[in-house]
Amino acid sequence: MPRPVTLFTGQWADLPLSTLAQKAASWGYDGLELACWGDHMDVFKAANDKDYCKQQLNILKKHNLQIFSISNHLAGQLVCDPNNDSRSDGFAPPDCAGDAEKKRRWAVDAMKNTARSAKNLGLTVVNGFTGSSIWHLLYSFPPVSDNMLDDGFAYFAEMWNPILDVFDECGVKFALEVHPTEIAFDIVTAHRALEAVGHREAFGFNFDPSHLHWQMVDPVRFINEFPDRIYHVHMKDAALQLDGRSGILGSHLNFGHPQRGWDFRSLGRGGVDFEEIIRTLNHIGYSGPLSVEWEDSGMEREHGAQEACDFVKDVDFAPSNVAFDAAFDK
Repeated sequence: MPRPVTLFTGQWADLPLSTLAQKAASWGYDGLELACWGDHMDVFKAANDKDYCKQQLNILKKHNLQIFSISNHLAGQLVCDPNNDSRSDGFAPPDCAGDAEKKRRWAVDAMKNTARSAKNLGLTVVNGFTGSSIWHLLYSFPPVSDNMLDDGFAYFAEMWNPILDVFDECGVKFALEVHPTEIAFDIVTAHRALEAVGHREAFGFNFDPSHLHWQMVDPVRFINEFPDRIYHVHMKDAALQLDGRSGILGSHLNFGHPQRGWDFRSLGRGGVDFEEIIRTLNHIGYSGPLSVEWEDSGMEREHGAQEACDFVKDVDFAPSNVAFDAAFDK
């Protein structure tokens, strides 16, 4: 059986869920990965109201769409982010704007309720971000001490272990999307994040090759290093556009700017080797959804979403259950 192909709704939260569900079904998707913003999933409602959960599930069911996970990247970011400027004010309710600790307290409650919501929806995986108190220390000038970095990972564990306790209570796993600005953004920091929380089973990864590719980290090696921690998979592409003038730090140019050193691309139009990713997912026995996170500033999004669905269905294949040369022994 091929893996189900789903669409992450985060980039489509401007559309009512009923509208997006109809479109996604017409594009050929098997399901949706609901973002916990817009009207797609309210975790404060879903954590306490099973009728609300049923209502949202019925919207999908009407269009023969499945659901395997929900994702709360925005609240998750606020848990460990410094929250000390206005960039993240829109991630929390308006009365939290400008108050770093109020945003953080709301985010912790939101993430605990995301676990409860997943349980009420009959799901076992939540995807999202963690934020990071030390991302801004990436370039060690002024000099960054080892103690400062140690403190950052310790703070991550201090903030997330109580959240993960609720995930354990609910029988749900949290899958961090390894990503710049998070506590884990490559293979080395992913290992360190696991160590920080004692390798507890509730914490794993939402594998997204695009964020690794532009950093020149091998996505296939990431899968092989964490075969038992790949709890969910995002399908997203990226392209390096280095021309000797721009660099991988983005040059303070927005996504879509032709002079950026890298950018996200519609699936199959970047540099990610999805053939090897599928083979490696087969090798580790991953049978969950392949969820399209569609981002391409240079392409009309509805065209891109349908194209991406077709691409994933074409590139995916089931593993073999027999050696190709087994017949030679007969």
